[in-house]
Amino acid sequence: MTNLANDLGTEKITRLLIKQAVPATIGILVMSLNMIVDTIFVGQWIGVLAIAAITVVLPIAFLISSIGMGIGIGGSSIISRALGAKNSEKAFLTFGNQISLTVILAILFVTVGNIYSLPILNLFGAKGEILPIASEYFGVIIYGVPFLAFAMMGNPTIRAEGKPKFAMYAMMVPAVLNVLLDILFIKFFGWGMWGAGLATSFAYASCGLYILYFFLSSKSELRIIPKNFKLDFKIVLEIFQLGGVSIVRQGTISILMIVLNFSLFKYGGEISIAVFGIINRVMMFALSPVLGVCQGFLPVAGFNIGARKSNRVQETIKKSIWFGSILGSIIFIGILLFKEEVIWVFTNDTTLLNKTPNAMFIVFLATPIVTMQLIGSAYFQAAGKALPALFLTLLKQGIFLIPLAYFLPKYYGIEGVWWSFPIADVLSTIITVLVLKREIDQNLK
Repeated sequence: MTNLANDLGTEKITRLLIKQAVPATIGILVMSLNMIVDTIFVGQWIGVLAIAAITVVLPIAFLISSIGMGIGIGGSSIISRALGAKNSEKAFLTFGNQISLTVILAILFVTVGNIYSLPILNLFGAKGEILPIASEYFGVIIYGVPFLAFAMMGNPTIRAEGKPKFAMYAMMVPAVLNVLLDILFIKFFGWGMWGAGLATSFAYASCGLYILYFFLSSKSELRIIPKNFKLDFKIVLEIFQLGGVSIVRQGTISILMIVLNFSLFKYGGEISIAVFGIINRVMMFALSPVLGVCQGFLPVAGFNIGARKSNRVQETIKKSIWFGSILGSIIFIGILLFKEEVIWVFTNDTTLLNKTPNAMFIVFLATPIVTMQLIGSAYFQAAGKALPALFLTLLKQGIFLIPLAYFLPKYYGIEGVWWSFPIADVLSTIITVLVLKREIDQNLK
């Protein structure tokens, strides 16, 4: 047994959670930075409608690239077990099939995206004055999406090899490049939304090419062998069985974005989509410490579940919820005190500055309790219980938020969209706590 395994089973839970959560938080921060930097620059240098356009387009790009994520998560699970069993042949075959699946499906979806770009953009909420700007942006970044899909496939695969630092570097490369190219293309060259899209595409390409470089180098245990590109039915089936949860999750988020953008445009116009664009980026960045705690929770809980150390599992659950709730409360207080200053980072548009702070306050209302919901679903994932994990993962976005975001605005206008977020958080947290408590009482005591 390695020192790491000994640590997971014996070291103090608090120290373990800090060790695991800090690098995870850094990785999530860097990844979210890559997504918010476009919003800041286009808001300051192009305008309000540009923020709305990015809010519409990025979910489409991530829906396509989520295929790569699902293939990466499913394949990395197979590779981890194969490497552990010293079955390098199966690991290499799985890796080759991952590459083939990602390339084939990414090119297929990009082709469909190009042919049906206007109907797709319209479906995701690009209406009115947003459509031409979103179309210009989408027409450029669509060519970077295959690189993003490959990167999202390769990142968990690198982690499966036990090389988390390289996986973290792969997230840092596009974030830094995107910032530099945004400044160059938008600020100095004056290329507008086309420049913003080009910067994002180059950032995606840099991430995908860095990961390809890693796999071609001597640092990788995996090898790219052409004969393994031929799809093996059993391997493909296992990849999608294991990675399907991620694809379903992203699909649900995409449906949510369609419903949200529909309600936002119908009850608040283009400006409300821009308001949500800012809130969504702030949420991704602000919640990264909470998400880091959840990522840190997984290996600690998973090891001790496998070791049948129920007391340590319970302690891990309680302390993770405690730490995450404290961080969530600090985040909420920060938003409450500095929401106007946060908005100024993105835009100086008077209408946005007036409408966004109150909406942001409402959306963040339940932040102190969201860790309970996140840890609940993470526990079942760590325990290998796929159905409850999937149910709890989709509880907020799929079961509550989608219908709430559609029906509440019918009675309360645009305010109904904002209130759907804390209501969905509270309802999903209550159910998660009840399910988790039942699980602890039955299996951890």
